[in-house]
Amino acid sequence: MNNLNNIPKHWQIKKLGEVCEVLDNLRKPINSTERNQRIHGKKELYPYYGATGQVGWIDSYLTDEDLVLIGEDGAPFLDNYKDKAYKIKGKSWVNNHAHILKPKQNQVADEFILYYLNSINYREFVNGTTRLKLTKSSLVEIPVILPPLPEQHLIVSRIEELFSELENGKKQLQTALQQLKVYRQSLLSILVSGENCKTIESVIEKLDQGWSPKCLNKSSENDQEWAVIKTSAIQHGHFLPDENKVLPEDLKPRMQHELMVGDVLITRAGPRVRVGVCCMVKSTRQRLINCDKVYRVKVNRKVITPEFFEFILNTPFYLREIEKMKSGISDSGLNLTQLKFLKIEIPVPPIAQQQLIVSELESKLTICDKIEQTINESLQQAETLRQSILKMAFEGRLVKYSQVSEYINSIELKMVAEPEPKY
Repeated sequence: MNNLNNIPKHWQIKKLGEVCEVLDNLRKPINSTERNQRIHGKKELYPYYGATGQVGWIDSYLTDEDLVLIGEDGAPFLDNYKDKAYKIKGKSWVNNHAHILKPKQNQVADEFILYYLNSINYREFVNGTTRLKLTKSSLVEIPVILPPLPEQHLIVSRIEELFSELENGKKQLQTALQQLKVYRQSLLSILVSGENCKTIESVIEKLDQGWSPKCLNKSSENDQEWAVIKTSAIQHGHFLPDENKVLPEDLKPRMQHELMVGDVLITRAGPRVRVGVCCMVKSTRQRLINCDKVYRVKVNRKVITPEFFEFILNTPFYLREIEKMKSGISDSGLNLTQLKFLKIEIPVPPIAQQQLIVSELESKLTICDKIEQTINESLQQAETLRQSILKMAFEGRLVKYSQVSEYINSIELKMVAEPEPKY
């Protein structure tokens, strides 16, 4: 909860049930099968809402009002969940996973209560262990900080102004991330311009796949015990050794699959987006075994370096070539066969030129990585700042009292200036 003692003296504290009607009688559950049957062939459909927002459409509605919804159970009460409450407008249907609130207009503004509900921590109001639940009886007891209505509108205006600036900043950061991605791709695309091409089969010494026994459902951080990597250990250009599962003590490790620095790994089976992902093992720990869904390639170092080979397979051109080779019945389970993979032709310049190219690329990509890290940290800070804005708003620190007085005076002057309505 916000610090209820750290608010301006002229503000009040009331219970949510005093400032909002709880209209849970308007909500009604309906399963997805029936809902899909009802929308088939219908021209006019209405939004269907649940705990976290709109979850579909339906052919009729239960309410035709502007209301505030807050999830009753599940994800909205996790600490990292962004918006626990949200607003709906017009004709809609609400299921039984969200409480329906109608703010009392003479006491609280819709947007004010919406922002307030998204600023507080619900730990003391929810119950349950595996699935958190906010009951109606707990909901109505939540304390609400309540400035006078004119001040509420001013606070809302200031919040929205700052949120708008924040969103603009986030868009610029996200644009920079996209530009960084394009720049990376342009760097790697230079590699495919070579004329001396050879098949993968002709430049490697060995290709094998690992072993996937039934492992313990926990990762190993101790290099004195054997573990098997998960496919998530392989990311484009990055190896994550901590993505593994412990090998049970009663199973004898197949040491021929132990990973070594210089191994190049390519995912060979799984969902479409996870097949053909390639990285080189730049560093690893002992007793880490390759899994069955990953090819391990040991290159012929007299012909090609593993670093250059990894870069080639991560270029946009070869990612597209590998995409064409994926086979399977559905996107949830595809394969990359050895035969097709080994027949891919790649440019192979002299070793000295490969080393020079790799050195230049690594230097530029390291800079890219640092920029990306800075951008991601800034995006995370933006989310933290969002909560700080709400916290300050409901402690009376977001709007100066001089602004409040000016705002109230402007309303009074407007009322005086406007002629009385004639009936």
